[in-house]
Amino acid sequence: MRRVYIVLILGLLGLGHMAVAQQDNDEVVWVQVEAQPNIAQATERVRAYAATVPDVNGFSVGRGWFGIVLGPYARADAEQVLRVYRSEGVIPRDSFITFSERLGPQFWPRGEDVLGRGTVLEAIPVERGDNDIIQEPFDSPDPTPRVEPDSQTIQIQQPDETRTEAQRSERSLSRDEKKDLQIALQWAGFYQGAIDGAYGRGTRGAMQAWQQANNFEVTGVLTTLQRAALIKQYNAVLEGLGLELVQDSRTGIAMELPLDVVSFDRYQAPFAHFDATDDVKEAKVLLISQSGDQTTLAGLYDILQTLELMPLEGPRERNTRSFSITGRNSDLVAEARASLEGSEIKGYILLWPTGDEERRTRLLAKMDESFARIDGVLEDAAGADLDQAIDLVAGLQIRSPRLSRSGFFVDRDGTVVTSTEAVQSCTRITLDEDTDAQIATLDNNKGVAVLRPSTRLAPLQIGRFRAAPPRLNSDVMAAGYSYEGVLNAPTVTSGTLSDVRGLGGETDVDRLALSALPGDVGGPVLDSAGAVLGMLLPRENGARDLPDDVSFALDGASILSVLEAAGLNGAQTERSTPMNPVDLAATATGMTVLVSCWD
Repeated sequence: MRRVYIVLILGLLGLGHMAVAQQDNDEVVWVQVEAQPNIAQATERVRAYAATVPDVNGFSVGRGWFGIVLGPYARADAEQVLRVYRSEGVIPRDSFITFSERLGPQFWPRGEDVLGRGTVLEAIPVERGDNDIIQEPFDSPDPTPRVEPDSQTIQIQQPDETRTEAQRSERSLSRDEKKDLQIALQWAGFYQGAIDGAYGRGTRGAMQAWQQANNFEVTGVLTTLQRAALIKQYNAVLEGLGLELVQDSRTGIAMELPLDVVSFDRYQAPFAHFDATDDVKEAKVLLISQSGDQTTLAGLYDILQTLELMPLEGPRERNTRSFSITGRNSDLVAEARASLEGSEIKGYILLWPTGDEERRTRLLAKMDESFARIDGVLEDAAGADLDQAIDLVAGLQIRSPRLSRSGFFVDRDGTVVTSTEAVQSCTRITLDEDTDAQIATLDNNKGVAVLRPSTRLAPLQIGRFRAAPPRLNSDVMAAGYSYEGVLNAPTVTSGTLSDVRGLGGETDVDRLALSALPGDVGGPVLDSAGAVLGMLLPRENGARDLPDDVSFALDGASILSVLEAAGLNGAQTERSTPMNPVDLAATATGMTVLVSCWD
């Protein structure tokens, strides 16, 4: 079925061999799939391809090498053939487009000379039976033009230059090219020295070791084709990514992208989204492009760190003109780069699965090296018609905590009392989602946690406890983040004190006639004078469902004992005069804080 599918595609594209061959040679291209170091091997391979796909040809490509190519095609058609055949696995991933001027005399199909350069005259084995091999010559050749080897076609086990010739070609390398070879030798495990482009004893020894390991003559000087073979080995990890240069005029960015694992999905300012294909499900690339200044750049830096795609752990660097962020967790590594030039901010984000470090770092280096600014910046309105939500930024999910509960300040430094439910198994705990906090005391028996902020805070109000027992059926008010931070401020709920004991007779628990939500848990319960009677507790899931207006609070005396054990003195009050309801609500909300637990 695969061959039928491919042949149909070629037919629809009008890629007939004879029709295109009649065009001028400069207007057509070929898809080179292999090169072999002798004509016998090349003939064996060309026959194998000819049994599978149409338009197979074989040419000398110079210096004793014989290439297997498909074509000839128009350039656009050749690119389509390359994509289709690669995706179907018909040709190697490192196949590439080549040109007629790089091809010499033809050796396949036998007797054809489509470029008018003659045919190869060389004895090659032709199979006549299971065991009999005879030699059959080709026609006389024209002189073969000199063609420089391509790094994608190196398949050799013999030297292509003398040591003197190799030294001469090595001297023509730039320092960066020499560094690249040292990097490749280091990657292969043969070189431990500095990457300096200076070839001393260490580099020469590494070259000798690599030559020996790869069955080449050991000279300590790599020939042209050996250098290409080494670089091909080094780049093998990138095979299957489909690296291609993308020039995106809307974002004004050009760079190499792994188009076999991501594909363009949408523009949603300030991003161009390239989402994962099935090959690497966690992969994603975002091109960053927007107008702005240093303030805009700083804002972008902050926003990226609130997104679900950017893990919390990892180094961050920012200055007035650029930033870089690396985020890591057990599933994902995210790399973000952006810089400001003039009034344009451009950069990119790469997301890649954890555990694929070599491929990720090599891909990241390729993207860094190829990144270039071109004219244009993504318009601010791009993607404005797409679905929007309060928890999305430019189509990206904002990071959200595993759960959020309430707490209340108990001193002027910002120490917070909350429920143990709010801090169980958290990687990170925050107050109002922007201040980190650490657990100072955890009393699981009473269900109380005491938190200290990483930086000193200045609360509007602090909780003050009444030593005298409360009166039954007196009015109370609870404050909390009922909707777990969806609203930016706490809400208050009024009720009454039904009992100073729990349903099981617990003396440190008050029963309230008050309807509370899970987000209220850990928040303060105040009497009519503004004194803290206790802390709202979570409802226990038992065999019997309680009415919605039944809630429970740990009493103030128990909270004071936990604070004392932590070396803190809880503030107390003797005030008994009822407060104006508006002032009471302001007191309750002024001491209440959102406590969030993050994974």
